[in-house]
Amino acid sequence: MKAAVCTAYGGPDVVEVRDVPAPIAKPDEVLIRVFASTVASGDARVRGARFPKGFGLLGRLFLGLTRPRTPILGTELAGVVEAVGAKVKRYRPGDEVFAFSGVGMGCHAELKAMPEDGPIALIPGGFTHGEAAAISFGGTTALYFLRNLADVQPGERVLINGASGAVGSAAVQLARHFGAHVTGVCSAANAGLVRSLGADEVIDYAEADFARCDARWDVILDTVGNASFARCRKALAEKGRLFLLVADLGDLLRAPLQSWASGLKVAGGTAPERAQDIEALKILCEMGAFKPVIDSRFPLDRIAEAHARSDSQRKVGSIVVKIGSVGSE
Repeated sequence: MKAAVCTAYGGPDVVEVRDVPAPIAKPDEVLIRVFASTVASGDARVRGARFPKGFGLLGRLFLGLTRPRTPILGTELAGVVEAVGAKVKRYRPGDEVFAFSGVGMGCHAELKAMPEDGPIALIPGGFTHGEAAAISFGGTTALYFLRNLADVQPGERVLINGASGAVGSAAVQLARHFGAHVTGVCSAANAGLVRSLGADEVIDYAEADFARCDARWDVILDTVGNASFARCRKALAEKGRLFLLVADLGDLLRAPLQSWASGLKVAGGTAPERAQDIEALKILCEMGAFKPVIDSRFPLDRIAEAHARSDSQRKVGSIVVKIGSVGSE
């Protein structure tokens, strides 16, 4: 099968399309013919070994010292079930599905085997393969932090720093669905998009610093990595919650003490990879509460260009990679 293989840590040119052995489904696995995947920010960070401050050695020990231990990157996919293992009951060949492999990666390939009880669900009605492939990363992250950790309630004020990215655009939509008053922070060029996703207010970061405004927010979700607790302290309301989705080791180590000393909630990290969250996103998509924003689309043989687009820091939403000659974009 064809797959994009990351041969070393480095720039986009270290990713090459090669012929590699195809996986075979184990008794409890489904084999998925992949029609679309994405190059998420996490893929680009792994490829470039751009680990958050303090995680350099840990990142290489976990992911590979001189090159990615799992050379086929990609955490999201959409496609059709090609075969199932002998013990599989939930899916059958021909089912159109989307899935989230997360740290297991391997989605930048024509075939991917996934556990039947893993983060897999049927594609929401009316969604193309390209749209479905972009649901999982931004959707699960936004859902976990807003619903599970922040417990956003109707009427609360929520600020999304980096509101036009894959996570940020999902967070704007889900926060609005939960009944919050939503403020998005982004560039002036993306203000219209963020408003169309449901933001009540938009702050152009080039013109104003949200942390120095008179407004206060119940929840601040930082998807950029520049909203430290010290910067945001005065922007948080009583019982406010700050979530650092792009945090270095120091941020994470300080968070419990900052929470204890301030009476506020400060937390960071990554979202878990859970089947129930993928099912919840499927329902939200079918309700019209969430639809991923697509920045651009590239065929597999131009995946290096997709990585370069991610590195540009100008992407809006998700970068979709079309795999194979079939499937809907």
